[in-house]
Amino acid sequence: MEEKFNNSQEERQFQQFQEYQKRQEEEKKKKRKKGWLFGCGGCLILFILIIIGISACTASIGGNMTNNTSNNDSNATSQERAALNKAKIYSDTMHMSKQGIYDQLTSDAGEKFEEKDANYAIQHLKANYKENAKKKANDYVEQQNMSKDAVYNQLTSDVGEKFTEEEAQYAVDHLDK
Repeated sequence: MEEKFNNSQEERQFQQFQEYQKRQEEEKKKKRKKGWLFGCGGCLILFILIIIGISACTASIGGNMTNNTSNNDSNATSQERAALNKAKIYSDTMHMSKQGIYDQLTSDAGEKFEEKDANYAIQHLKANYKENAKKKANDYVEQQNMSKDAVYNQLTSDVGEKFTEEEAQYAVDHLDK
């Protein structure tokens, strides 16, 4: 009788162990499914956020560009319009000086536009070069801890930013505190 009791008790323990193992396997499968689902869902959400971010940036840059041109573009050649669009980007995103933009547009190492196309772009670009100088000056102070004198020299240097003395002085006088 005791042997039967041991066998039945062992059988129950074995059955309980098998049930435990089945539950563990089911939990593992659920976790894998959830992990896969969260992994795919996370990737999809990340992808959507990236697309939204790119769209917002493109719209923002595009909106800024339309505000920085004159309305006399209807008679411009395609090269003049292309040079103007590049000039807008340099002004809006890199906060370059008038001379810096012109040099970048005509440089062999830059955009390689003809001088007449670059001149058209400079004449039709509506940029606030004092504000561009101010933004550049703030970048120099924040990122390189430059003094006001060093910033002024960098802004007016022929090998630097090439802002006018007036634009550079405005920038130094209006640095963010």
